[in-house]
Amino acid sequence: MPRWDPEAKERLRAAALELFTEHGYENATVTQITARAGLTRRTFSRYFADKRDVLFAGSEQLPDAMADAVRHADPALPPFQALLAALVAAGDLFAGLVSQAAQRRAVIASSPELQERERTKLAAVTEAVVEALRERGATESSAKMLAQVGTAVFQTAFERWSDQPADTDFATQVQEAAAELAAHLTP
Repeated sequence: MPRWDPEAKERLRAAALELFTEHGYENATVTQITARAGLTRRTFSRYFADKRDVLFAGSEQLPDAMADAVRHADPALPPFQALLAALVAAGDLFAGLVSQAAQRRAVIASSPELQERERTKLAAVTEAVVEALRERGATESSAKMLAQVGTAVFQTAFERWSDQPADTDFATQVQEAAAELAAHLTP
């Protein structure tokens, strides 16, 4: 057996999601995850700090990625349109995760600890987007409001996309969620 398995991280992630779904997040152990994946605890530690990290690994990159996408949106776009363009661009970040996203959401919904971690992640994204919108000229108050609305549009679009990824692409889901929001705001 080779010393390095290029698919180890995904095998661990898949095994963890299966166990979290079958037994609950709190009841699944790293030992069970590694056994199901046919890997060692040392291999697990190479990729993840703990079992929670299986669900959130890489999420620390999301705030900077979203803020950069806002910064790089067409300078002629007003702040909210720049944010929507950034959300569409961010869809590429999640293309590889969409197949397990609905299962991941269900696991997170089952655990208050994981729900808190998800809220913390989204708050960090929102704060990073606020700063990027301010750099584009939005006032502090407007940047906060737009970032919070943008985060909600993102969550809605991602949830719908991950529930039925074959039906449409992420960009379409962002546009549809934004249009739905606009329809609710106009008399």
